[in-house]
Amino acid sequence: MPLPMDPPNMPSPTLTTPNTSYPASTKQAAGHIDGLLTDVTCTSFSDKIMVTITQEGRLAQWIHVPLSVSNPTSTDQYLPTATSEDSLLPMTHLTPKTLLGGSNPQRETIGQLYATQIASFIATKNPHEKRTVLVGLGLSKFEVSRVVFYDTIDLIRKCI
Repeated sequence: MPLPMDPPNMPSPTLTTPNTSYPASTKQAAGHIDGLLTDVTCTSFSDKIMVTITQEGRLAQWIHVPLSVSNPTSTDQYLPTATSEDSLLPMTHLTPKTLLGGSNPQRETIGQLYATQIASFIATKNPHEKRTVLVGLGLSKFEVSRVVFYDTIDLIRKCI
């Protein structure tokens, strides 16, 4: 049985352009790290900040880090401020949790290190930030290389 046709007097549907003032702002950065094109996207929602780091189009691990702390004694407010030597160390009160991925202990540890570092940078940039940071990782190689780690963090800082 053939499908009914639209009556000839019916106007055709119109396509509208998306609203550019959508409340979730997005920033992107890209660069070559260890010979691989690496894309970083940061999207700020009202309740979460989502950061994705992808290489070769993959996204294999999701980690979340709450920035709000229920126990005020566990914050860093009573500790001395960071010096230039330890400013790259993650904040001690942040607790990352792997949601998806992390198929082996090394991958999970490295993913949580990246997530904690990203959350620390966001919390340092805006001390009043209380949203949860959601990090999606899709790195081709999970190597523990200082140069690759710092290059990746530098790229992320450009995006946040």
